[in-house]
Amino acid sequence: MGRAYEVRKASILKTGAAKAKIYTMYAKEIYNEAKKSTDPDANPSLKRLIEKAKRDQVPSDIVKRAIDKVKNGANESYERYRYEGFGPGNSTILIDCLTDNVNRTISDIRTVFSKTKCKLGASNSVSYLYEDLSILSFKGLTEDEVIEALLIEEVDAEIEVENDIITLYGKPQDYYKIKTAILNYNKDMIFDLDELTTLPKEKINLEKEDLEQFNKLVEMLENVEDVKEIYHNVNI
Repeated sequence: MGRAYEVRKASILKTGAAKAKIYTMYAKEIYNEAKKSTDPDANPSLKRLIEKAKRDQVPSDIVKRAIDKVKNGANESYERYRYEGFGPGNSTILIDCLTDNVNRTISDIRTVFSKTKCKLGASNSVSYLYEDLSILSFKGLTEDEVIEALLIEEVDAEIEVENDIITLYGKPQDYYKIKTAILNYNKDMIFDLDELTTLPKEKINLEKEDLEQFNKLVEMLENVEDVKEIYHNVNI
């Protein structure tokens, strides 16, 4: 199966995980983006986050409260950090965090790697093995129609066709151009996937003790308060 399947599967696992943490992380992200502008029409990143929150069934009240915090003058500060590491076998992992206390975050991350006998890497020790991508997946257009839509808007994207599902992969900075190209061609298009994500260039298989150790690493990282996203190169 294609890369879109991996992203789709990860989204299902994420929405099936502890909802309280998902809601809290969305509240932080939306608050952070709303500090730039509380108007989604003037702030495309905020608009994308709100749309994503709806797809993940985040209650609208959580979204509203996060935006209202900015309007009411709250002055919290959350920073984004990416940590890189090595698991068992040839496994690698990227951990994206959103935190208001980087000392707490790195301490928690180090503890997880230590307890699972894995190694936290330096910056760029792993990330070169991954690609940051925009990904949009949908039904309702043929491959020729999608090519035409992209040509009209003069934007490049890799096209993957799986059964009747079209998936487009592009540069992160081209996300809005690609989405606009499809919506201009079909304004009623509903996207099955609509993400900015990170994917490994190659995937590996782990077995027995290595797989068990890797699963423990991921599970413990998921329980760290400030961890937002986890990307890795293991087929699970």
